[in-house]
Amino acid sequence: MNLQDLGWDAFFADAFRPYENDNLIPARVAARHHGPCELLTELGRLGGVPAGKLGDDQLPAVGDWVVARPLDGERKAVIEAVLPRRSSFSRKEAWKRTTEQIVAANVDTVFLVTAFGGDLNPRRLERYLTAAWDSGSSPVIVANKCDLAADRVAELATVEAVAIGVPVLSVSASTGDGLDELEAHLAPGRTIALLGSSGVGKSTLVNRLAGRELLVTAEIGADGRGRHTTTHRELVPLPSGALLIDTPGMRELQLWADEEVLDSTFAEIAELAADCRFSDCSHEHEPGCEIKRALADGSLPAERFASYRKLQREIRALEIRKDARLRSEARKEHRRRARRMRNSSF
Repeated sequence: MNLQDLGWDAFFADAFRPYENDNLIPARVAARHHGPCELLTELGRLGGVPAGKLGDDQLPAVGDWVVARPLDGERKAVIEAVLPRRSSFSRKEAWKRTTEQIVAANVDTVFLVTAFGGDLNPRRLERYLTAAWDSGSSPVIVANKCDLAADRVAELATVEAVAIGVPVLSVSASTGDGLDELEAHLAPGRTIALLGSSGVGKSTLVNRLAGRELLVTAEIGADGRGRHTTTHRELVPLPSGALLIDTPGMRELQLWADEEVLDSTFAEIAELAADCRFSDCSHEHEPGCEIKRALADGSLPAERFASYRKLQREIRALEIRKDARLRSEARKEHRRRARRMRNSSF
């Protein structure tokens, strides 16, 4: 397998140039198991161990291109550095930690997989779309299990109403219906990430696209909730030449994004806001507010605007926590430097 088959191009070649003459090779992270990684290289598949000099915030994610030093006589390599990312799909870590978790790196297209029969939730899709737009990847909504749809047209209409400018594809991974519509996104060297809730059929879809049983699949539980059949992220080469990153089902997606990206998810709201009389309109009490007019005449659904406000509040709260964390880390660093200066004076 050559580097171009793995998605290598001029962007990464330029980033790797400073390392070219030091017995180092480029490698792509196919899987990560806490610390150790599985690497795809022109030498074949190697085990990768991050160098001790890499801090927690410098460790690679699945899809990353890294600088690797092969070990003589072993199918292993030391990861010396992570090359700059062209894109990265991130989320906030669960619980109260204000920390970014990179789900997949250097992704060209994100397949946001949902399913007929209860999972076509417009509010959840708005959240996923916001994260996808912020990642720098192109989102595509894949509505799976169309063979189970009670009213395919009506259910798709609810999705298309919030997927402005985003392709919405209706497929069935179990029967193969509609899968040919995915082919346009599966070009050689392109990287696609599958994201979605548990039980939407991502593993079945991976097996279909790969043409073989790569992943274990499971039936929906008696409580109607999906099961995590994928336990880790993994980059899989497809027969088409594309590369697919499957991810465990997400019960919750906490945003790690900038507020400006909401203009992509809620394009019609951004367009209306641009015509408000005041550029800093709060859309609450000002005269000449186009948002209030659209809400009053029904052209902007109230639940759509409420969802926009909810995500806006969440992102603004995240920014406040980020700033507080940076200030805290700056204070800690200041104290460490002061201690070093005091110790050096003795």
